[in-house]
Amino acid sequence: MFVTHRSTEFGLEKEIYPGDGVVTGYGRIDGRLVYVFAQDFTVFGGSLSESHAGKICRIMDLAMQNGAPVIGLNDSGGARIQEGVVSLGGYADIFYRNTRASGVIPQFSAIMGPCAGGAVYSPAITDFILMVENTSYMFVTGPNVVKTVTHEEVSSEDLGGASAHSTKSGVTHFSCANEIECIRYLKRLMSYVPSNCEETAPSRPYETGNELRPALNAIIPENPNQPYDIRDVINLVIDDDGEGFFEVHKNFAENIVVGFARLAGKSIGIVANQPAFLAGVLDIHSSTKAARFVRFCDCFNIPLLVFEDVPGFLPGTDQEWNGIITNGAKLLFAFSEATVPRITVIIRKAYGGAYDVMNSKHIGADMNYAWPTAEIAVMGARGAAEIIFKGEIAKAKDPAAKLKEKEEEYINHFANPYRAAERGFIDEVILPEQTRLKLITSFSMLENKVAKLPKKKHGNIPL
Repeated sequence: MFVTHRSTEFGLEKEIYPGDGVVTGYGRIDGRLVYVFAQDFTVFGGSLSESHAGKICRIMDLAMQNGAPVIGLNDSGGARIQEGVVSLGGYADIFYRNTRASGVIPQFSAIMGPCAGGAVYSPAITDFILMVENTSYMFVTGPNVVKTVTHEEVSSEDLGGASAHSTKSGVTHFSCANEIECIRYLKRLMSYVPSNCEETAPSRPYETGNELRPALNAIIPENPNQPYDIRDVINLVIDDDGEGFFEVHKNFAENIVVGFARLAGKSIGIVANQPAFLAGVLDIHSSTKAARFVRFCDCFNIPLLVFEDVPGFLPGTDQEWNGIITNGAKLLFAFSEATVPRITVIIRKAYGGAYDVMNSKHIGADMNYAWPTAEIAVMGARGAAEIIFKGEIAKAKDPAAKLKEKEEEYINHFANPYRAAERGFIDEVILPEQTRLKLITSFSMLENKVAKLPKKKHGNIPL
């Protein structure tokens, strides 16, 4: 707390404050050790100096040595200009530690004010970012620089506020109404994750009772093209522990839903297609959102549950030109690489390559269940019928009627889970009401799963 800066230039020698703009220390959340640093905007705008960086690095070193999470409360204008390169070096020292700690201990960043320039990259490397609405900002270059270089007029809020980063860029995982809610989210997040990669997440006492959920039997619409909210399925399956589903990235790439929950008192990560938004297709943003979440869960021994209802990948020039191939492969890579227990429940559509990507048996899923409403095929019935029976339809007196007839034939043949079950790609076709029971018993069976990746330095995920 008595550390001060060492600069003697540009009048700084006359302004010396104990602590040098950052408070560092340790404490406990629900009895568990955590290390925290909090930047103080009232001291030189929270700018980072050599001494300021040294304090943060010391906390991070202690966290690594003791296997405990690091929480950063960021409120900084960036590098302290008067200190020049030593300030930049201080940032690099932090970035290096963030990277070394990645996957070893959980790292959380709460943006509690402006966060500009080099100050944004440390949070970007951490596991989860939380922002406060209307008071916190993140940007590499602020509105004035943007105006000078690109002549764009933009406010701080529109450029890098919580709303922009939670809906447009996906930089932040949680947008909080105020600082109290932000801290509450941090504590809740901590409850789902272990202290380090060698441990498992905290579990809560649970007594098994009647695990059937009859309401699930009526949740899928009769019309296979009608949407429904996948959160309704999730909430009926997970524990009714008063907390429910803790969604991550709620307002970004809404065609996929990810988040934490408890099943029989144990922490799990959930990835689910969302038919209520863009029919649940996979696109660039949803693929990267889910891939990042899957990799976090795998880092910290959190089992993965996948609810699948996906018609395929989103077509179009925008997606192709912006790299849907590479970005879609990120999710495929993340699931394939994950060694935690993995279970998939196919609820309705599982079409094309998206069937493979969404934690199929072929890429290492441990258990794969399907509801009777599941449709597992290369593509939708209409498109398939137009290709397979093109000749017959063209020669028919009534092509439209012939197409409909062939469409029905294809549906009867492929739009069910039984052909996949015959080949062992589906372990069991279950009634929707049995889902929770099957998941509890399956995760319990997989509790001691051990899987090792081939010896290598690390994989080369498509970036």
